[in-house]
Amino acid sequence: MLHEFSFWGGRLSQRESAIRFCLSTEGSVVNYAAMFQSALVALLRNKMRSILTVLGITIGIAAVICVVAIGKAGQARVEQQLNSLGDNFVWIEAGGRAVNGVRTGTHVTKTLVMADAVAIKNQVSLIKSVSPNLNDPGQVVYGNQNWHTSYRGVSPEYFEIKRWYVDQGAIFSPDDVDRAADVCVIGRTVREQLFGVEDPLGKVIRLNGLPCKVVATLQPKGLSLSGQDQDDTIILPYTTAQRKLKGITWLDDILCSAVSQDAVKIAGQEATAVLRDRHHLRPEEEDDFNIRNPEDIIQAQLDASKTLTILLIAVASVSLIVGGIGIMNVMLVSVTERTREIGVRVAVGATEGAIQLQFLGESILLSLVGGAAGVLFGLAGSYLVGQTLHWPIEMSLQAVVVAAVFSIAVGVFFGYYPARKASRLNPIEALRYE
Repeated sequence: MLHEFSFWGGRLSQRESAIRFCLSTEGSVVNYAAMFQSALVALLRNKMRSILTVLGITIGIAAVICVVAIGKAGQARVEQQLNSLGDNFVWIEAGGRAVNGVRTGTHVTKTLVMADAVAIKNQVSLIKSVSPNLNDPGQVVYGNQNWHTSYRGVSPEYFEIKRWYVDQGAIFSPDDVDRAADVCVIGRTVREQLFGVEDPLGKVIRLNGLPCKVVATLQPKGLSLSGQDQDDTIILPYTTAQRKLKGITWLDDILCSAVSQDAVKIAGQEATAVLRDRHHLRPEEEDDFNIRNPEDIIQAQLDASKTLTILLIAVASVSLIVGGIGIMNVMLVSVTERTREIGVRVAVGATEGAIQLQFLGESILLSLVGGAAGVLFGLAGSYLVGQTLHWPIEMSLQAVVVAAVFSIAVGVFFGYYPARKASRLNPIEALRYE
């Protein structure tokens, strides 16, 4: 019977594979290898058309993978900023009280004292660590090198609260705080400016004229949320800063760490109640301190980044829909072109299910090829973007798997109607089709 069809345009190999597939589906047993071979032969007959058809799927999958990778990199950078703020950070800042209609600036009031920090630690159960804080600019000198920086007077708990990690040496002890020892810990920028490649441990620097022994150096942290260099700092006991550098008895800030992220807001509210009671503020009076929540800004940026990523994925998915419509159009054209062939298949015993499965297989094969190419281009594009922007691009295995599954779904969804249309053709009319 195969020789009877040899006069149809000389395309014996395609029709031969199609008929073999039909014969292999008798008895409801489907030979998927034969189906794949027949679909491949049909698609390779029009190579250029097939390539242009899968292009939409390829672009869509590649765009989705790139957007997800870049979005995750952006979120990682924001989360890094969030972590650098501190361990469930609660920041209590002096100042903010309105006197005769004039609102004072930050660090102007003198009511925030060490006793307040002790009271917060003892009375607020949601606070696990507390450190006083004083900070000011200062000129630091070592040998013939000098550098304008800023210093902080804190307690040892500060390093845990702010997630500062030691690079060399060891931080000062509570005993150093009690005796206002002339010791300090320096950041990476100060170390590079004063010492270069020289080991700074044990060396004595002069901070605003005060000799301080370097007992440790800090691991780099980079820029803060406001763009300041966090490594350009010197940290020393708060008692040393109070008595020997600033000559004051009050504090600029009280830095706290809540027991959990969810407890940050409530801990701030409870600390407010403690301070208002200690400062004897009447209900109608405003606070003479400020509760800062820098994590809210970071969290807002993180939420905005996630929303933008979702929006970009939705835009990139439009390419998948366009590609799916392209597959549907090509398959409809293919059904029209192969109407007589479909009639022959039915005549030799092919069922509606076999015809439908054949054309659906061609649609899925198109989408799979486009999906595979899209994954490769997406991974390559993500890598190039990461190298260009110097971002730590993280490839998402989940995004690749979802993209592959989505490409199959596109082939099934957009290929179903043409396959259904092919399977419902009247065999007599199909054989008469010119």
